[in-house]
Amino acid sequence: MNEPTYFDAIIIGGGLAGLSLSIQLAKAEFSVALFEKEQYPFHKVCGEYISMESWNFIESLGVKLTQMHLPIIKNLLVTAPGGNSLKQSLPLGGFGISRYTLDHQLKNIAEQKGVKVLENCRVDDVVFSNDQFTITAGSSQFYCKVCCGSFGKRSNLDVKWRRKFISKKNNKLNNYIGVKYHIKTDFATNLIALHNFKDGYCGISAIEDGKFCLCYLTNAANLKANNNSIAAMEKKVLHQNKHLKSIFENSEFLYQSPVTISQISFNRKTQIDNHVLLLGDAAGLITPLCGNGMSMALHSSKIACGYITEYLNNNILRQTLEENYSAHWNKTFRKRLKYGRLIQSLFGKVWATNIFIGTMKRFPWLTNQLIKQTHGETF
Repeated sequence: MNEPTYFDAIIIGGGLAGLSLSIQLAKAEFSVALFEKEQYPFHKVCGEYISMESWNFIESLGVKLTQMHLPIIKNLLVTAPGGNSLKQSLPLGGFGISRYTLDHQLKNIAEQKGVKVLENCRVDDVVFSNDQFTITAGSSQFYCKVCCGSFGKRSNLDVKWRRKFISKKNNKLNNYIGVKYHIKTDFATNLIALHNFKDGYCGISAIEDGKFCLCYLTNAANLKANNNSIAAMEKKVLHQNKHLKSIFENSEFLYQSPVTISQISFNRKTQIDNHVLLLGDAAGLITPLCGNGMSMALHSSKIACGYITEYLNNNILRQTLEENYSAHWNKTFRKRLKYGRLIQSLFGKVWATNIFIGTMKRFPWLTNQLIKQTHGETF
């Protein structure tokens, strides 16, 4: 890493969007580097349920999902803190796989396709000048024609660039914490459950090897009110939902401590910043209740790849690349994000959650419509 290196494209962040984009661009015979601040394989705060709309695309990248015997998830259970519950079949359905497994497989495929994957490498700065990018990572500099940001929910670059969502005051959309465990428990493998509690909700669904992902989201105030103790908050708040209490008391927890993330924001984001194309959660984050963030990340990489390919082949100008990608992204995802924020606003308060679930039980067609509005078609 001592000598400056030039690439057609550099991708900052090695999550689903970044890895899948790197593979597609490498297949198109472009030179690609991907920067990831962690070391693969590693765990991420994530619900680890992927909509079936992504199955064919993931397999096209080289991941042999069919051979992995993954749990296929066809039903949804939603519960309120007071015990009211709703069970509904999922029109499209999904499957479970851990980010630990999926990201690592994609990273290996990327390297096999010729992508230069730089692990344990945090990007400190990105400068655009004279129609090219200079990327600074530690004491090294790299150069490229196209730069993409797939750095997740919040990063040092978000702060450095003073992106608008960073500067917003704390509100119901931008001050969340996420906590994730892998567990072994007695639970249906074809079901994803969303258990609500005061100012938050917890999802549980099957992943590979007989394990389950248990991941919850709540506001920072809940944690602060319990002396910043996750264990104390779980007992005092989450256990008020009898379903969650049973899971926590009757499961084998496979981590020594949970994986956590803070300062999660669901406020609107831009898809271009400083001429960097943003993908996945960096471009816009759908509420976890909708269970579709990973599919959106994967789909956004396919959209970006099409326009980047056109640009690198000198068929379109940079301005067209940026305008077309942003317009296509918004056309594809803006409606999903809108409905996701709407659904999230109806949960969190005990009375509101009970009323919402009661209404959905009486009108199952409405539940189906809401589910469809937060999911897309096979891409």
